[in-house]
Amino acid sequence: MSLSSALSIAQSSIRNVGRQTSVVSRNVLEASNTDYSRRTAVVSSTAPGARILEIQRATSDQLFRQNLGALSQWSGQSALYSGMDRLGIAVNGVSNSSSPASAIGKLQEAMQLYSASPSNQNLAQNALDAARQVVRTLNDGTTAIQTFRSESDLEVATSVGELNNLLADFKNANDLIIAGTRAGRDVSDQLDRRDATLKQIAEYVPVTTFSRADNDMVVMTSDGTMLFETVPRSVTFTPSPVLAAGTNGNQVFIDGVAVRGGNPASGKIAGLIQLRDSVATTMQSQLDEVARGLITAFAETAPAQPDAPGLFTWPGAPGMPPAGTLINGLAGTIRLNAAIDTAQGGNATLLRDGGANGAAYIANPTGGSSYADLLIAYNDRIDASMAFDPAAGIDSTASLSSYSTSSISWLEGLRKNADSALQSSEALAVRTAEALSNETGVNVDMEMSLLLDLEHSYEASARLLSVIDEMLASLLSAVR
Repeated sequence: MSLSSALSIAQSSIRNVGRQTSVVSRNVLEASNTDYSRRTAVVSSTAPGARILEIQRATSDQLFRQNLGALSQWSGQSALYSGMDRLGIAVNGVSNSSSPASAIGKLQEAMQLYSASPSNQNLAQNALDAARQVVRTLNDGTTAIQTFRSESDLEVATSVGELNNLLADFKNANDLIIAGTRAGRDVSDQLDRRDATLKQIAEYVPVTTFSRADNDMVVMTSDGTMLFETVPRSVTFTPSPVLAAGTNGNQVFIDGVAVRGGNPASGKIAGLIQLRDSVATTMQSQLDEVARGLITAFAETAPAQPDAPGLFTWPGAPGMPPAGTLINGLAGTIRLNAAIDTAQGGNATLLRDGGANGAAYIANPTGGSSYADLLIAYNDRIDASMAFDPAAGIDSTASLSSYSTSSISWLEGLRKNADSALQSSEALAVRTAEALSNETGVNVDMEMSLLLDLEHSYEASARLLSVIDEMLASLLSAVR
């Protein structure tokens, strides 16, 4: 080997070691960055010496796709679970303390006490207060549900805006990657940025991808709707100024195609839509059925007379709500009968004797102070079976008291299922992220070991340069 060849080998070795050291140092610096993929300098032999051909970026397409799917499920179930938690507290209170079921139970107790001493006006007032609390609970529950639906609708609008921003960021990164790849530049940083953006997109909608020439990437939703191809597709949504009971909000469209909710919901947007148009509306239907059951249970009856609302009334009075048929928004409009409600100038004694709708409905015409048959009948009706609309999601035949309790159980069951799905999806997301990190992440111990090897290579190259220098000095000295 000539001295010039040896010198070229030593020089190329030092250059390569310098660049490899830079790559390894960057790996160590980014070890805690979950969006960073490990880089490796690929060295190829030349004559004489060697050179670095490229900087390779660690990838695992299969694990990355699995992680994207897990992130979508986790985000969707997280939105569902947290939303149900908020909804349950808003309507039923902490530990269901302010639920309609609790208020009806207290009304039953007050009615029992009043029926035991029907001449006691204080007990009559207590019964009216308990009935007033039932009405307030249903009215407030309806308001809470509609407020929750409006807030969910606004969250959908915010999420759509954030998704459009992420798609714009994705386009910027994708354009830089295409241009860099065509120019032969290292685009590892841009690839990391694009993958990180794609993870964020997957939190809003489930996605699938495939790559084309020059590292160009195409993104679709899991059901095949195009989300990005060269340019981002438009994601549109029009918030609803008012969401009436029983009506669904507007849909989210991607390039004119409606986003599907899915079951279980995958992606934050689908989770929010499911909360707004399924969970909350069904809960409202149950409140409406409870309100209808109350009006029916406390209706005044008389021979040859149609039933008429008694203690509880509604905007459709003097008629009765249709049996077994859901009336959207009824829980928000149920009221105490003004003829009985002392707060409206009514007569509380009519609760005991009947007659809130005229003389034909008076059950105690003599005004006997010990008369309690009607009060006992009201309490019995609360525990008697009646028909409910199956569209409300729970039993179609049940007593009013058990139906109101079943409404709580229904939401708790949904919340429990959402919690289980959330834990499963979270575990899957964590496991796939760990597996992906093991394949593409940085192991600091390995990098430090590689740095020691590079240090030894540098020392050997430096020693070779020193020997060459001595040999050249000796050769020049001999020539002189």
